Amino acid sequence: MPTGTRIEPIGRQLALTAKVVATEFNTALADAGGSIPTWLVLNMLIHENWSSQHSIARALGIEGATLTRHLDALEEAGLVVRHRDGQDRRAIRVEPTDEGRELHGRLLQAAVAFDKKLRNGFGEAELEQLRSLLLRIEANVAPAQA
Repeated sequence: MPTGTRIEPIGRQLALTAKVVATEFNTALADAGGSIPTWLVLNMLIHENWSSQHSIARALGIEGATLTRHLDALEEAGLVVRHRDGQDRRAIRVEPTDEGRELHGRLLQAAVAFDKKLRNGFGEAELEQLRSLLLRIEANVAPAQA
């Protein structure tokens, strides 16, 4: 490599790319009536067995207070309901409403269309390689498990 040639840090490029992708994904979801947090929470409630606030926050990798703010907004919009667990009164269970399920359907369509846009010009082998490389980068920087 010639002297004076600047090497662009891969972390910077990854961060800039992630920001563009997140911004555009959020715009696509907003056009369908939602947002990334709304999509993540509704998708988790509908497709996975994470019904307590604590387990949802942990699975999303966010603080409980952050999830509480998101759930407050979703509940106020009539998209989810929360209630105390009958078995463990400390646990708060979260369920999507019919309106939440309907919005999730619209957001799912937007997410699928956005994913198609992201995949444009890539073959399946390239996408699998990209996925593998991203997982390796994640593993390189992930905190050690105690």
